[in-house]
This record gives sequence, structure tokens and C-alpha cells, in this order.
Amino acid sequence: MGCFVKALFFSVSVLSLAATAALAQVPSPIGSQPWPESAAPTAPIPAPKDVPYAGALKVAVDATDIDRKIWNVTTTMPVSKAGHFVFLYPQWVPGGHSPRNDLDKLAGLVVTANGKRIPWTRDVVNVHAFHVDVPAGVSEIQVSYQFLTAVESRIGRIQVTPEMLNLQWLQVTMYPAGYYTRKIPIEASVKLPEGWKLATALETAKTEGQVTTFKPTTVETLVDSPIFAGKYFKSIDLDPTGPAPVRLNLVADSPENLEAKPEQIQAHKDLVQQAYKLYGSHHYDHYDFLVAMSEKLGGIGLEHHRSSENGVSPKYFTDWDKQFTGRSLLPHEYTHSWNGKFRRAADLWTPNLNVPMRDSMMWVYEGQTQYWGNVLAARSGLMTKQQTLDSFAATAALYDNRRGRDWRPVQDTTNDPIIANRKPLSWLSWQRSEDYYSEGLLVWLDADTLIREKTGGKKSLDDFAKAFFGVDNGSYVPRTYTFDDVVSTLNGVYPYDWASFLKTRIQEVQEKGPLDGLERGGYKLVYATTPNEFMKASETSSKSTALSYSLGLTVGSDGVIRDVQWGGPAFKAGLIQGLTVVAVNGEAFDGDKLKAAVTAAAKPENPLVELLIKDGSRYKSVKIDYRGGLRYPRLEKIAGVPTRLDDILTPRK
Repeated sequence: MGCFVKALFFSVSVLSLAATAALAQVPSPIGSQPWPESAAPTAPIPAPKDVPYAGALKVAVDATDIDRKIWNVTTTMPVSKAGHFVFLYPQWVPGGHSPRNDLDKLAGLVVTANGKRIPWTRDVVNVHAFHVDVPAGVSEIQVSYQFLTAVESRIGRIQVTPEMLNLQWLQVTMYPAGYYTRKIPIEASVKLPEGWKLATALETAKTEGQVTTFKPTTVETLVDSPIFAGKYFKSIDLDPTGPAPVRLNLVADSPENLEAKPEQIQAHKDLVQQAYKLYGSHHYDHYDFLVAMSEKLGGIGLEHHRSSENGVSPKYFTDWDKQFTGRSLLPHEYTHSWNGKFRRAADLWTPNLNVPMRDSMMWVYEGQTQYWGNVLAARSGLMTKQQTLDSFAATAALYDNRRGRDWRPVQDTTNDPIIANRKPLSWLSWQRSEDYYSEGLLVWLDADTLIREKTGGKKSLDDFAKAFFGVDNGSYVPRTYTFDDVVSTLNGVYPYDWASFLKTRIQEVQEKGPLDGLERGGYKLVYATTPNEFMKASETSSKSTALSYSLGLTVGSDGVIRDVQWGGPAFKAGLIQGLTVVAVNGEAFDGDKLKAAVTAAAKPENPLVELLIKDGSRYKSVKIDYRGGLRYPRLEKIAGVPTRLDDILTPRK
């Protein structure tokens, strides 16, 4: 063996020498010109330091041009000396986990000092950085520009409508390079259309006419405190006698949508109480739910430490019994005050908004939040227990059938905010996208039921929540953690090989979805020929026909194929998303006819489902080789197994 290695080393060495000699004989380019050298580096951008910034910034936003959806912004920055100065436009979006702030919507940039215009230069490497040379005798500079919010949805999320707006300070704030954002003081003001009211986690200093000025804060807190404002506004106190004010702030497309029944408001009040019982703490001095009940404003669900941005249906209250599929949104974003904003992964925390974030622990940040969001929705009464069970069934089926798990572990999907940035994908079931959210939910359900089983119901993941998120009650200074901290806290609840448990489910490729938690919770995933109420409501709200687990496709009400399951019957028939189903078995398409055709094809004497497909200017007939009938997921109780999942969803006393 040793002789073989020695001989192999000699052979490789000879080959390497030969290759080097051959390379030396390669002729130089025509003219024997020297090879280019790297260009000189750009001017340096100061790295952030944990030192106070001398002076306070001021930012003023005029948001009154709602017809053209333009915000006019002026920022005043004190400067301590003449010479080279760099200011930054935020790049990384907290809660978005990605470098996706809307730099493209910034226009009309002008920098002045003592009333005179001074030139600026954008950094050609870091395009979010701007360089200026401050003249002698200047104590401050003014940076003015417009932020051009999207005028239609193809350009971006709609943030301004005739009735409301959503102002994110992240999009209208410039700040000096070289400092932690928590060390840069700033005073902000906003001018709104006449008669509009606003809600934000910022504290108001004064309101004069249409201009509201907020109390001085830091850049870090400012960008974490967005505004919802509107013509039709209502604020509801959810916890009048609690440890800190919690408010439900509503803006609506029309005034009648603001009216809510007492039991609907009570469910939101119960959400606050159930969260306190779960976490045993709060990490804010006040908390504001910002809720837009609108079909005009772009949808959103974004967490902040003392507030959250939530987009819901305009009929959130008036169609309460029908539109329940999205009611885990508020519990999810509220949970982020504890998980993500207070407790934050060490590699995700950054000193400013232009240092890259790392998303490796998203399966805790978002995965466990997805779990608690659903649990708290049930415990508070925002959703019924059965609605939540139906939701879990949909999640279990999704990840048990997602073929992307054959090659890609959940851990790698934590990079998706940076890789895909939620752009549409051709083959979602094969590519996977941010599966750390809901597959993470199933992993944490697995952990919860395991603890319950091993301790005879004496311990649960609730104990982890108190131990991990309940520390430093009242503080909202972020406290970071690592993988080992998560494992250590789990072991403090119940000693187990939690490192292997998590690594297997998160870091390794798994052929099957993590359904052990459901089964240990007393339920198994089965398929029926009729959808449960959650699936029905989802189809209604999305205006689609979902046949993912039968034909292997989802079709919009307009006949356009929205998704095709990798490896499914529709995939094998050559179908892709974007094609249009014109007819089903010779009759004009509609969703019910497609379902009826699938049901009929389950009988061998009947023909297969045949679709007339429009592909651009071409038409073709496609038969789908499938006779399994309609298949919709639901949960079925397992005889003899304690229904631990029922207890998980039961309100805490």
C-alpha cells in the first residue's frame, strides 16, 4: 500500500512538472501586451464602530402626495469635520432576512451644505453607499430625495392608496457610515393627508396640523417602527390593566369594515393573555398591532420588536366565519417580539443595516414562530381547534409530498431569502423555498410531543418557551443565541440527544416529511375525496382549484395552471405552470368540471381526464394518466394514542 502511494505521488509530480512546462510555452497574446491588472480599490467605507455619533439626525417625510404615491424626504446629518464623508441607504431588511430594500425607488437625490449644492458619488461596489466631500466650515449636510412607491403591483408592493398608507422608515432613512445604528440619534417627522390618523410604535412629541413629530430615538429603533395611517382608523386597547399597553390599530378601505363584534375583539385580547401564559414575559414597553384591512394596499406580514405590520382581508371582521385561513398571522408576528427580535441568532444580529445578515437559524426564528403562531391562534380562539387541525393536515401533506426533500435539506432553504428573494419559481415542489417555516413547524411539533410523551405530560415545549424567551422580563435589548444554546435549553426541559434530533431533521436530506409529531400527538395524515373546511376556504380565498395530491396541479379560476407537482401525473403528461386549461373532456373549463372529471376517471370504464391546453398561440390535447380519484389531506385520530395535539391547542388557564 505504501509503495503504491509513493509511486502515485511520483507520477502526479511528473505530470505537474509537465503541465507547468507546457503552460510556460503557451504563446503570449498578439503584440505581447502585458495582462491587465486589477483596478484600484474604491474609496473606503468606514466599518461600524460601537461609539456615539456626534449630534442627532433629522428626517422629515412629506407623504401627502397620495395621487402620485410619492414621498418627499429630507434628512439632516451633522458632520464633525470637513473632508470625505459616507452615508448609507439601508440594504438588509430585518424580518425580510435579505438585502432587498428598495434602492431602485430612490430618485432625485440632492445633497446641500449651507444652502449650496455639493456633488455626491455612489460607490460602484457598494451601491447603497454615497460619498461626499464636506466643505470647510460646514456643520451639517441635507440629503433630499423622493421615494417613489409603486404605482402598480407589477412594479412592487402597493404602499399608498386613496384611503391608507404604510410608511416604512427603512425606505426613507439615510445614515452615516462608521457607527452602530443604535448609537445614531435621530428625530423623525411625517406629514400626512389632512384628516388621516396614524399608528406606530414611535412615541409622539407633538402634532401640529398635518405634521406629527416623534420623540428622539435611534436609527435602529426608527427603522423598526413603521407607520400605518389612513382616512378610516380605529385603535382598540387589548390589555388595559396589563404590564404594558397593547393596541390593535386598524385602517380600512371603508368605515364599515372597522366594526367588530365583542367576541372577535375578545379573541385578540385573549391572544395577548395566552402569549403571556406561554412566554411568561414581555419584551416591550408597549406593543402596537398595525392592521390594514384592505384589498388595495399590498399584503404584508412583518415583525418588529414593539409592533407588527399585518395585511388582512377587508372583510376580516364581517366575514369572520368564512375567512379564517390567515388568522394565524397576528399570533405569528406577535410571537416574533419574543422570537426573532428579543432572542435572535448570533449570526443574524448585525451592528447596522448594511452588514450582511446570516440566516442559518431561521428554523428557530421562523419555524418555531410558525408553530407558536398556529398554537396561539387556537388557544386564543382566533381559530377553532378543528380549523387548526385542518391547517396542520394541509402542512403535513405539503411537506410529505415535497420531492425537493430528495436532494435538499431544510437547512439549505434558510438561504432562500438571499437566493430567491421570494421570486416565482418554475418547480416549487422540487426547488423548495423557505421550507424552514412550515416544515420547521412540524419539527417543533415533533419535539413538543416527544417531551410530553417522555415526561408523561409533565413537561412540554411550553417549558422551553418560558426558559428560552422568558428571560430578562421587560427588556427589549436583543439577546443572541447559538445552536448549542437551543440544545442546552431543550436538555434543561428534558435530557435527550437533542443535537442529533435537530441535525437529522434540519441538516440532513430526509425522504419523508417529519410527521412523527402528529402521530405521537394522536393523529395520522390520511386522504379523503372531499376537502376539509380549511382547504375549502383556502381554495375560495385563492380563487383556485387545488389538486396537488391527485392530478398533481393547481389551476386558477381563469384556467391558468399555477403549480405542477414534480413527478406527479400532470408533470408526466408534460404540463407546466403558465399554460391555460381551456376545456376538460371537451367542455369549457371550470374548477368543478375538473374535479368531476377526476372523480369519474377513478372508474376504469371511464376515460382519463383530457385537457385542451392553450400554450401561447398553440393548442394541444393532453391526457393525464391518473385514476386515483380526488385526494385531500385531513387528520384522523389514532386509536389508543393520547391526543396530545388536542392538549397543545387547548387554552391555558
